[in-house]
Amino acid sequence: MTAFATWERRVQRGAHPFAYPLIRAVGTIRPVFRLPGLGVLVSEASLVREVLMDGGYTKAGAKASGALWTPVVGPRALLNMHGEEHLELRRRLNALFTPRAVEDIVAPAAARLRERLATGLENGAPVEFVGLVKELSGGVISRLLGIPDDAPGRLPDSEFFNRASSITSVVRLGRPRLSARQVAKAKAAVELLAGPVRQAYRDDDPDTFPGRLRVLGLSEDEAVGIVSAFVIAGTETLVSYVPRLAGLLYDDGRLPALAAERTGLPAMVNEGLRFTAPSPMMLREATNDGWLGGVRIKRGERIMLSTVHAVKSLGGFDPGMPIPAAARQLWFGAGAHFCIGMPLAMAEINSAMTVLLDEYNLQPWTIRSRTISRNVLIPGYKSLELVRAQ
Repeated sequence: MTAFATWERRVQRGAHPFAYPLIRAVGTIRPVFRLPGLGVLVSEASLVREVLMDGGYTKAGAKASGALWTPVVGPRALLNMHGEEHLELRRRLNALFTPRAVEDIVAPAAARLRERLATGLENGAPVEFVGLVKELSGGVISRLLGIPDDAPGRLPDSEFFNRASSITSVVRLGRPRLSARQVAKAKAAVELLAGPVRQAYRDDDPDTFPGRLRVLGLSEDEAVGIVSAFVIAGTETLVSYVPRLAGLLYDDGRLPALAAERTGLPAMVNEGLRFTAPSPMMLREATNDGWLGGVRIKRGERIMLSTVHAVKSLGGFDPGMPIPAAARQLWFGAGAHFCIGMPLAMAEINSAMTVLLDEYNLQPWTIRSRTISRNVLIPGYKSLELVRAQ
């Protein structure tokens, strides 16, 4: 087994030491499998896409992912909506994620990432890259909250990430719903983020993200819910993926050529998303009786979409390999719930990778050490130390 494949297996098993091997094993045996007490596991890309494209499977049901978040962020946060009301809100929000709009959100945080990485490497000491990606994520979160970069008393970027992470940390793969205590903890964290959103909304400044939500006609509470949803959906996956891609490209020996010639970067990023599957599971609820992959589905059943098996089962990391249509961008979803924040996520990923490659091109760096995160929802590295190559 190659070095990058070994590390990826360790990352996945560290997060889910029992669930990951079980899901991979079951997916190999049968594409649709009923797991008593958990739900129906779907592991084949074409069937995962079929569920995502079918309005008969809802994200808003009592056993779907939306039910986890409705008590925390309210009923109109996009990620917990379904049907025509969801489509209408999504249409209104699409204009927020134009290339120029996402560049305005990401650019300041990306500039700070560049400065922090360059300064650290030039000093000759190891630079902990996972922490820097958390700061990048936190900087983007602060822009979504409507906080100016020069605001007096502004918190460090890392603190914005920590507050967002405290919301997502209450979710576990095998937990169908949150307890009252977990809901209270997550709501308290949301309220810490809600203050700046409410202030920016009331200031009615269309240059801020909450201000643009006001222009679109959303209420103040809806703006808080929408911003909270984007923070929840993007925080952990970005911090999971970027360091894993950096490690993957380093282990596979692709950094020198890629740093010198960037035309291959889009294919590397896309294939890295497939191979690492940073969104390993999606949840839906069946709204009708029916059949899926030869298995009888009952109304009200929890449907567990194993993205991690659906895309990783296609083979090892190979940027030159065409991704089958059924699996294409499946990590961002499909159909009505295809990730509306995908342009923002890709802008963050590409900014971080450009900074890394620029530094490598200036003077190669090497990975000094790394550790994996254990028993977390989204697999990833806990730390990834970079240092200038001698």
